Amino acid sequence: MVRAKTTVSLDSRPVKMSDKYPILDFDSDRPAVAEPSKLIARNEAMPEHCVLCFFQSAIDALLARKQITLITNLRSEMGHHPVYLLNDSEPPVALFQPGIGAPLAAALFEELIALGGTKFIACGTAGVLDSFISAGRLLIPVEAVRDEGTSYHYVPPGEEVHPSANALRAIEATLTSAKASFQKVKTWTTDGIYRETSGKIEKRKSSGCSCVDMEASALFAVAEFRGVEFGQVLLAADDAGGESWDARGCFGMGGEKEKALQMAIEACKLI
Repeated sequence: MVRAKTTVSLDSRPVKMSDKYPILDFDSDRPAVAEPSKLIARNEAMPEHCVLCFFQSAIDALLARKQITLITNLRSEMGHHPVYLLNDSEPPVALFQPGIGAPLAAALFEELIALGGTKFIACGTAGVLDSFISAGRLLIPVEAVRDEGTSYHYVPPGEEVHPSANALRAIEATLTSAKASFQKVKTWTTDGIYRETSGKIEKRKSSGCSCVDMEASALFAVAEFRGVEFGQVLLAADDAGGESWDARGCFGMGGEKEKALQMAIEACKLI
């Protein structure tokens, strides 16, 4: 078990930081009481390659064109979470919408791993902190600031976490081969979508962050803990770096989202 270092209280008695701040109470013990591999049966139809796509519209487009087939459904109180297989793909690639936000995405990611997935690429949107990054630009997060809670249950406390090296190379190779314009970035992952204050934004910008998202650092941490390959492609969308928030059409961008998904699929095949 890894514990955070101690500090000294006002009455001079040693106090563990993890006792004062429960989020720092990292426990590396395995297995957990509820272990995904004990609850989710391995599915022989589940390929090792899998794309986590946050763009429901892009998945719906593939469904409408009959380019994906249902493998199985994961389940939660929200209902079914379908796991699809891309038709006529070699190697076989699964496709999944992991929900929004770190806790849900990480939990469903765990279940995909239990099903049999080992090589993952995600694609989603990010708000930019630099207004010069145009909407629709592809971003590759090479590190993520851990301003969410989920990652602290998977890796010891720290400022940042990183994608898998093999997945990162596959993404870069795919985008380069496609002659797609992209930018490698440091992303800020936060749970507090409505608490991105000017002060926090300036602090993250000064530390080198170019964009903000809600899942990357948690998914990087889960992948590291479980020993699977994982990387992410982000599509620059809204602008959070100005005096006020600018949506910049982030709820549209259907064509750009479909292209980003195709890049993620091709990258996943290379891992």
